[in-house]
Amino acid sequence: MADFANFLFLAGLPAGGWIAILAGAVVVFGVLGFFSGNYFRKKKTDKRLGEIDSVVSKMLDDARVESKSIKKEAILEAKEQELKLRNEFERESKEKRAELQKIENRLVQKEDILDKKEENLLKRNEEINRQQQNLKNKEAEVDKKLAEISGRHEQMLAEFEKIAQMSRDEAKAELVAAMEDEAKKDAAGLVRQIESDAKEEADKKAKEIISLAIQKCSTEQATEITVSVVPLPNDDMKARIIGREGRNIRTLENATGIELIIDDTPEVVILSGFDPVRREVARIALEKLIADGRIHPARIEETVEKVRKELDAEIKQYGENAMFECGLFGLHPEIIKLLGRLKFRTSYGQNVLRHSLEVAHLAGTMAAELGCDVNMAKRAGLLHDLGKAVDFEIEGTHMQIGADLAKKYRENHVVVNAILSHHGDVEPKTIEAVLVAAADAISGARPGARRETTTNYVKRLQRLEEIAGEFKGVDKCYAIQAGREIRVMVKPDQVDDAKTLFLAKEIAKKIESELEYPGQIKVNVIREWRATEYAK
Repeated sequence: MADFANFLFLAGLPAGGWIAILAGAVVVFGVLGFFSGNYFRKKKTDKRLGEIDSVVSKMLDDARVESKSIKKEAILEAKEQELKLRNEFERESKEKRAELQKIENRLVQKEDILDKKEENLLKRNEEINRQQQNLKNKEAEVDKKLAEISGRHEQMLAEFEKIAQMSRDEAKAELVAAMEDEAKKDAAGLVRQIESDAKEEADKKAKEIISLAIQKCSTEQATEITVSVVPLPNDDMKARIIGREGRNIRTLENATGIELIIDDTPEVVILSGFDPVRREVARIALEKLIADGRIHPARIEETVEKVRKELDAEIKQYGENAMFECGLFGLHPEIIKLLGRLKFRTSYGQNVLRHSLEVAHLAGTMAAELGCDVNMAKRAGLLHDLGKAVDFEIEGTHMQIGADLAKKYRENHVVVNAILSHHGDVEPKTIEAVLVAAADAISGARPGARRETTTNYVKRLQRLEEIAGEFKGVDKCYAIQAGREIRVMVKPDQVDDAKTLFLAKEIAKKIESELEYPGQIKVNVIREWRATEYAK
């Protein structure tokens, strides 16, 4: 461009012309550049459009091929699904048809059975109708024969009255009297046989249950007694226990409520009192004072109070141990303390707490064998002698006291009834109460369980023989087996074999009503006829 301007300048054109020429040249070159740029851009664009068209065509071709492939797969899948559904439908149809066929077969069989039953019923109705008709015919014949027999009977009775020279009523009365005597003898024999069989079976079953209960209950054979004698190391200790002007012994007696007997017996002090717990407090306190050696009023009061607190805790522990040993829970805390107090109470030398545990185990075992409430039987057995814990403080029998305590602490009515009835003073209302009474008798009557004074023992045997001898027809009677059996000899001309059974029952009832004894007493009535003749 610069060369072109120099050329124009050399050609001698004026400056304005040169400018115009240059402007035109610029315009021409601009137009040429514009059109040439558009041409090249259009050519490039056409080229790219061609490339795009080829790509699009290729994509469309690929899409057509892929769509055909997908269509084929979809058609194949649809055909497979259709074939699967068709097979499944055919299988279900076959199963349904088979099930329907079975149902149809069963219905046909039932219809056949019903038809046969209906046919049998019709045959039975016909047979019944025929038999009823036969019965009516036979009844008519029997009525006719009865009428004939009745007429003959009247004739025979009239002839018998003439021969016997007795009226019908007199003969009937004599016959009834004879039959009554015979019936009484038969009844006595039958009653004897029935009672013998029943007793044999009952004794067998009872022995099995009781023996099983006793085998499961392991207790001591030797009796326990509450210790009331405190040994001393020497006789000089008696003076220290008495103290100056007797102040030590008075303090100990006032603190414990127990009387101390210091006599000529060497090296022992006897404790006397009705309350076994107080006696135990006095015993332990005196032993501690003797071991300590410091015996004066202040020390005595301190020791007694300490021992009383320790013993209260032990009493509670004894009650809880008894409850846990029986597998019982939910007892009132006061009842637990009362149970613990029974540890220091004895009955005929038998420890009452151990006796109560033994009764609970026996009653529970028998209840299990009979299918009764085991826990209730154990509970009633454990609490049956609860009144003995405080019977020296409250007026009344230990049964009534125990029942009142059980009611106070809301025990079950079964337990209350068992407490009241375990000695037979009140009628037992439940089988658990009967089992407790039986277990109490077993525990008290077993060998080595209790002691009985010789005087009371002899009096009981004498009274037993007196009761049996009060009955008419009794010749001699002997109490044997340590009072467990009474053997009664009767006069054979006054008491026959039938009356011996009733006499044994009456003697047993009177013994039950007038005597108190552990266990049971066997009554044996013996009738013996002896004919004696001398050969001369």
